[in-house]
Amino acid sequence: MRTIAAIATPPGISGLTVVRISGDDAIDIIRNCFSGKSKLENLQSHTIIYGKIYDDDRMVDTVTLSFFKAPNSYTGENVIEIACHGGLIIVNEILDLLYKLGAVPAQPGEFTKRAFLNGKLDLAQVEAVADIIHAVSVPGTRTAARQLKGDFTSRLQKLRLQLLDISGLLELELDFAEEGVAFVERNKIIELIDSTIDFCRNLYNSYRASEVLRSGFKVAIAGFPNSGKSTLFNSILGRRRAIVSEIAGTTRDYIEEALFIDGLKIIFTDTAGLRETEDIIEIEGIRLVNEILENADMILVINDLTQGENNSENLLKEIAEKYPSNEILLLQNKVDLSNIHPSTGLAISAELGTGIDLLKREITEKASKSIERISDILINKRHYDLLIEAEHSLIDAKIGLEAGMENELIAIDLRKATKILGELTGESWNEEVLDRIFSSFCIGK
Repeated sequence: MRTIAAIATPPGISGLTVVRISGDDAIDIIRNCFSGKSKLENLQSHTIIYGKIYDDDRMVDTVTLSFFKAPNSYTGENVIEIACHGGLIIVNEILDLLYKLGAVPAQPGEFTKRAFLNGKLDLAQVEAVADIIHAVSVPGTRTAARQLKGDFTSRLQKLRLQLLDISGLLELELDFAEEGVAFVERNKIIELIDSTIDFCRNLYNSYRASEVLRSGFKVAIAGFPNSGKSTLFNSILGRRRAIVSEIAGTTRDYIEEALFIDGLKIIFTDTAGLRETEDIIEIEGIRLVNEILENADMILVINDLTQGENNSENLLKEIAEKYPSNEILLLQNKVDLSNIHPSTGLAISAELGTGIDLLKREITEKASKSIERISDILINKRHYDLLIEAEHSLIDAKIGLEAGMENELIAIDLRKATKILGELTGESWNEEVLDRIFSSFCIGK
């Protein structure tokens, strides 16, 4: 493969910038533009040296080089990282020089792709790298770090090997069918299948929680017009973001803003008021509300206490029935304007900020609770689909065992499940899958 080079830190003005180069020709390329006290070919791996980068006789910059010798590097190839002064001019000069000397520009995620192809990382670890880069919460970063460490892969490989062993023994029994020899007890096979099914279910059931860690906890504010949704939205944010008016139907589109609370990304959405209307634009806004509520992790149903404590009772019931998997919290708003002491919901005044801190604590508690099911891996859509597929094959194998089907047919289902589980870590893969995964990476990683 060609030797690649790219900036490995965010572009822009900074104290330092790192340019990374990886490949068989990395040492030769750097030797032709670097001058220091030590010769590159004599350096031991994981060594840092100081020197100067030259373009012919012209000095470009003073730099430090970090050298990682193959195979003990991130990519498994010879890797050199150049720490130069920040600023686009110097960085571009160094990159242009490296390209002139034989390197080629790295594609997004190409360094990590080479780490995968060279056996330094498996596919689950590669996806963990992407999750760390795009992490929006402290728990998400920690979970991705555990996945990068390889704990999940170790457990998965153990299960795969057990399934492969049993498949092999079932197929071996076919050679001794006339003697009636059984190499493995059927109840032991069923126990292993059940434990693997549980493993798959525990993971794919955490898919929604994984999305919370990956993207943020989504909170939608819903209610009738003029119940105080936009005022609440502004109060939570601590600034005027949404237009507030006494005219019903002011909010026709949704407004979305994110806050970081206790290390979690919480995404708040102010929505259009829910009511019967003939206004075409408002109807479209209400249609969008239903989409937002369906995708929300938590729905705040806001009631105007000046219209009565139970004014939104039917709306609350309708939302609860329509979105049973969502967390729903009733907010009794405008306590400052009402003599009612509500017996249900959380009493607040969006205008005065009364109860807002308590509301934020309630939201973060729900968000924290939603991610408790996460263990070793952040499940994405690719994982989810593979785990469902593996479960189906395992269930087919179990049904076949209990029905007394031929060993050969049972072994086929077990091997299919084993292959699918292998796709999680990249033991079997295709270029299309890799392209999709690495498309989310930045250049230089």
